[in-house]
Amino acid sequence: MVLTTDAPTREQLVRRASELLPVLRKNAVWSEENRRIHDESIEALADAGIFKMRVPARYGGYESDTRTLVDVAAELGQADGSTSWVASVYTIPTWMTCQFPDAVQDEVFSTPDVRVCGTLSPTAMAAPADGGVVVNGKWAFISGALHSHWQEIVAILVPPAGEPYPIMALVPLSDLQIVDDWHTSGLKGTGSVSTIAADVFIPAERVLPLPMVLQGQSASTLNAGSPIYRAPLLPVASASSVGTVLGLARAAREAFFQRLPERKITYSGYASQAEAPLTHLQVAEAAMKIDEAEFHAHRLATLVDTKGVENAPWTLEERARARADMGAVCRLGKEAVDIYALASGGSSVYSTQPIQRIARDVQAVNLHALMHPNTNAELYGRILCGQEPDTLYL
Repeated sequence: MVLTTDAPTREQLVRRASELLPVLRKNAVWSEENRRIHDESIEALADAGIFKMRVPARYGGYESDTRTLVDVAAELGQADGSTSWVASVYTIPTWMTCQFPDAVQDEVFSTPDVRVCGTLSPTAMAAPADGGVVVNGKWAFISGALHSHWQEIVAILVPPAGEPYPIMALVPLSDLQIVDDWHTSGLKGTGSVSTIAADVFIPAERVLPLPMVLQGQSASTLNAGSPIYRAPLLPVASASSVGTVLGLARAAREAFFQRLPERKITYSGYASQAEAPLTHLQVAEAAMKIDEAEFHAHRLATLVDTKGVENAPWTLEERARARADMGAVCRLGKEAVDIYALASGGSSVYSTQPIQRIARDVQAVNLHALMHPNTNAELYGRILCGQEPDTLYL
């Protein structure tokens, strides 16, 4: 049976996300202390339809465009960076699931509000087996694994003949071992534990060559007409990831200005921090950086959405710029947060002040291998200089 639904608009989904902020804020400290998203927050996200944004309409999903993903994650990030991050991460493997054959999607999306976690790192090996492959290996940084039903994995397949190549596959979480190793300085609440496959058999229909997906080639027939599913993986992943950073920067701004009326600058002549010229320069610079980060986030989302609607091919420069835009959002968002944090004074280091968690969370995002500003800027510059890319992740 085909389930169809009237998909909510971007404005409706952003409003739903906004209505979740009180419960997400309430649970943020618990999530950080317990190194996982609170079950109440997961249920609230599900009730708001956040997990349906990249699910095909035939399963009751919304097929939301990329700009919607950015704006929703930015809204969630104002309450809790970890919750926003996990919600954003789920949208990427969910999209990747939609590249598999339609029968595989029938299996995955038969679970209401299904959650798929995943990775792009090929840190496992696969061997051919009768009717599929057998996988052994370990994957780290699996955000949201503790609340997931499936994991999208990447492994290196060694065929009987020919060169080894990376594959992407779908595995029920129940087939994997979870290693509770998420002891970190930032994004603590994401529960980004490691998972292990020990002689896990995966049927052939749940296996795709990763290069095929990287190039925007899908094994799905029913999704072929939908603009959001006909794009290369990396631009989609890049655009799906940046909203959290915008939310964290806005959260830092809110936290700073909430405390500003009562603050002075200790050991100075300023009885009011709001009257100090230094403060004026700081908040103006931070505000402009947030504006610039929003520009890059929205330019990236618009590029992905426009290419999908037009079903137009991607140039190498556009692919590299997608990653550069992502890196710019991370850099500018962190710079804005750092300004607010530095201007918040010694009392801001207390755990009761959200600015300290925000600063650690945005630092953790910037250290992410795919999102690191320097890595992405170098890649873009390399392409602009006419050099060949030194990575498949474009």
